[in-house]
Amino acid sequence: MPPNARLQISILFFFQFFVWGAWGVSMGTWMNGLGFSATQIGTAFAATSLAAMISPFIVGMVADRFFPAQRVLGALHLAGGLLLLAASRATTFPAFYPLLLAHSLCYMPTLALANTVAFSQMSDAAQSFGGIRVLGTFGWIAAGLLVGNLNLGPTALPFVLGGGVSLALGLYCMLALPEVPPKAKGQPIAIRSILGLDALKLMKDRSFAVFAVGSFLVCIPLAFYYSGTERFLTQIGVEHAPAKMTLGQMSEVFFMLVFPLMFSRLGVKKMLLLGMGCWMVRYFCFASASSSPGGWLLIAGILLHGPCFDFFFVTGQIYVDQRAPETMRSAAQCFVAFITYGAGMLVGSITQGYVIDAYTLPDKTVQWAPTWIIPAVGSGVILLVFAALFKDPSKNQSENPAGAALAAR
Repeated sequence: MPPNARLQISILFFFQFFVWGAWGVSMGTWMNGLGFSATQIGTAFAATSLAAMISPFIVGMVADRFFPAQRVLGALHLAGGLLLLAASRATTFPAFYPLLLAHSLCYMPTLALANTVAFSQMSDAAQSFGGIRVLGTFGWIAAGLLVGNLNLGPTALPFVLGGGVSLALGLYCMLALPEVPPKAKGQPIAIRSILGLDALKLMKDRSFAVFAVGSFLVCIPLAFYYSGTERFLTQIGVEHAPAKMTLGQMSEVFFMLVFPLMFSRLGVKKMLLLGMGCWMVRYFCFASASSSPGGWLLIAGILLHGPCFDFFFVTGQIYVDQRAPETMRSAAQCFVAFITYGAGMLVGSITQGYVIDAYTLPDKTVQWAPTWIIPAVGSGVILLVFAALFKDPSKNQSENPAGAALAAR
């Protein structure tokens, strides 16, 4: 990978996740201060999942057929930045939510498009991607530290910060990123292409179908971590819970750096299974630590966020780039964003709400041990089924010429 392109894309990933991290953690505090209800706050947090189910398909088709991916990426960040700035001025839910949803519709496809731009510059994604994607984690951490240390959470300034950075990033994408021309430009357009359904052709491959369904299912227990961990830590008496949770991002940085070595030795299937297994172990750690907030199991559960995220999501993104034909890679990455960040996380958010309500006592405290057992068992069942049905593509390259060509490079 050319050094210049590596620097350009590293900057992209840093600010890509800085934008989301600027407002994504503190939004609930700001909304609560304005008197928004718990239901309204929950609805607002679900906007990204809903957006990930609506827009990525169509945007992926546009990047594959009509415009260079980096220009589509830049246009979305410019529009999203303006919408975040507008949202910062809203003080009622009917005014705020449509702006946040519109921003999310612009932002969520950029997660897949950033991957498309990065993979287009790599001859060996397994070796190069982890060292670049880790900059996204640094961006999220930097945004959180900035908002936290300046105590911006109760204000609308995180939206202003995210909106301003999004505008700057949009210009950067337009002017500085490598050219990624549409590979399917000029090909006939069918209704299924307009709807972004071309990527569904990949489901004819059994292993890809197992990967897609498994990704959807495993994101259901994943949602328990994002929605419930801070509340769990606070209830059991952990001080400065948000700061403690940054250990998960620090762990993510470490495992991203060792990712190339592990991937080369373990391959796709074992990496995916290891990620799923870490999710199961994490929730068992939380269940065991619910009565001992100072125990090592609690810290271990938080630290497992690194391999949980890196080994499954990053491996999955590389796998999709290997298996998808060149003419639909943007659509394929967007399809994965749809089933994970969109459908899986949305179903998981709804499910964890019902589970937590079921184990909430009259005094509003939650019985966390049985609450965490449910996603732990769910992750374990998904792991076993996935292990039985998924075939490692490295052992079957002849099934997919695109995957074989990439592996040969």
